[in-house]
Amino acid sequence: MIDNQINFSKKMKNKTNFSGSTLLFIGVFFLFASSCDSGSGSFTDPRDGNVYQTKIIGHQEWMVENLKYMPGVAEPDKGSRTTAYYYVYGYNGTDVSSAKATKEYNNYGVLYNWTAAKDACPDGWHLPGDDEWGHLTDYLRDAAAGKLKATGNIEEGTGLWAQPNIGATNETGFTALPGGIRHINGDFIYNGSDGAWWSATDNSADEAWSRSMINLGSNVTRNYYYKDFGFSVRCVRYN
Repeated sequence: MIDNQINFSKKMKNKTNFSGSTLLFIGVFFLFASSCDSGSGSFTDPRDGNVYQTKIIGHQEWMVENLKYMPGVAEPDKGSRTTAYYYVYGYNGTDVSSAKATKEYNNYGVLYNWTAAKDACPDGWHLPGDDEWGHLTDYLRDAAAGKLKATGNIEEGTGLWAQPNIGATNETGFTALPGGIRHINGDFIYNGSDGAWWSATDNSADEAWSRSMINLGSNVTRNYYYKDFGFSVRCVRYN
């Protein structure tokens, strides 16, 4: 702090100290800004040409779009805990081109059973483990879902979440989207109000851990589900 004394030598001493403190403050500021920097980039999946925007959050680089890789598509009444199945919300058919032409595919990506999700990410990326999801939410602390959820109002055509979208700021740029769920009974449910994403960590032979967010809350929920549910996928890598 600059001393208000009129003594010249004290003023010069204080001025010198101010300069040093200022430089230290600037250095700390830029170090803090760098550590919290959400650097952005993009990645083109060589398997199908889909381009994904990416963000660095903490020490992780995330795709900030739901994965769209889909080598096949299953009818919603077909499910398995061991065979890979891919679904598009609301689509009842087996033609990949037709499924890719739907607005649900283009807006929300693919729903994967857990077996498909494990191997869905392209080379250099992977399905995040339960601990990696935990690192993300621990880094963001309170109201993590609000910092991750895309903003906007689906009813007004300005976004893809139903209203109210509680706490949504998307300050991380993660742009979490409510792709809904393929239920094990064959129904598609919760598109627009619920986003669920697989982790690579199983809980048992039949169940695996996941993360979910809803429009009516600002927290990320951790739970396990049967592996034949259809959830979205986000891919991660370390920079």
